[in-house]
Amino acid sequence: MLQILSITIPIYLIIGLGFVAARWQLFAQPDMRALSRFVVNFCLPALLFRALSQRRLGEVFDGVYLLAYALGSLLVLLGATACIRLLRGKPMPLAALHGLGMAGSNSAFIGYPIALQLLGPAAGVALALTMVVENLMVLPLALVLADSSSALRWDRALLQSLRGLLRNPMILAIIAGVAFALSGLQLPDTLARTIQIVAGAASPVALFVIGGSLVGLRLQGLHADIAIVVTGKLLLHPLAVFALLWLLPPLDAELRAAAVVYACMPMLSIYPLLAQKYQAESFSAAALLVATVASFATITAWLAVLHSVLNWTD
Repeated sequence: MLQILSITIPIYLIIGLGFVAARWQLFAQPDMRALSRFVVNFCLPALLFRALSQRRLGEVFDGVYLLAYALGSLLVLLGATACIRLLRGKPMPLAALHGLGMAGSNSAFIGYPIALQLLGPAAGVALALTMVVENLMVLPLALVLADSSSALRWDRALLQSLRGLLRNPMILAIIAGVAFALSGLQLPDTLARTIQIVAGAASPVALFVIGGSLVGLRLQGLHADIAIVVTGKLLLHPLAVFALLWLLPPLDAELRAAAVVYACMPMLSIYPLLAQKYQAESFSAAALLVATVASFATITAWLAVLHSVLNWTD
């Protein structure tokens, strides 16, 4: 357990540092948004490109990983959306947001720093695979479901989501990394070291930004709905991915552990921003706050199971 805590405690200390810095107004919210853009547009693309370009294509795209993570996420997204819509009587946009909150992980900002300490270089490859699922399936499908009852036709909503992907630096970095891996070329040492330095800033800056973004979030009513989304994200999503890993053909132990690690993260940090269109930003922000705080306990528990019970990690 001490070994697991040595992984999770530093992560949440950096998140806490970001919270304190924003709380004491050492960094304003616009500063946090600028740091977030730096991570999203430069650090994470550099990380993804480096992880993919330095391996053979056969080592990068693992069909079992993609299938397990995609099917697990899809089951949670669609199942949660249907249950919230039918059993709790929520309108379709809110039901889809509940589903997205349960199936969309903060794999880049929180998941990767944890997976990197636990699994080493395999964490970067697993991150790329996870982001393919999240960006090409989970997020577009959730937004299409949310818009399905509006005047915007579902096919137009899907087209808008896919067009946005073509401007996403992380998706472009994945494409470039795969292309570079196929070419068999090697980056010049100077350029390779530059990319490594920029990629190295991703983890600490991303965690700092997560902490700063929590300042000002408030819990406002809807406690039952918040509890449902948080429980679904931190427990149901990793359980679904875990079950698929048992049913599908064997997968490399490091990638198998990475799939569960990324699934047990809290929801993506832009969750409240996506909810603004549907006037649900207060609920989404509250759910994000609770999930991020509660995830310290649940992530520690999941890592302990992976390490001590299942022996999926060294």
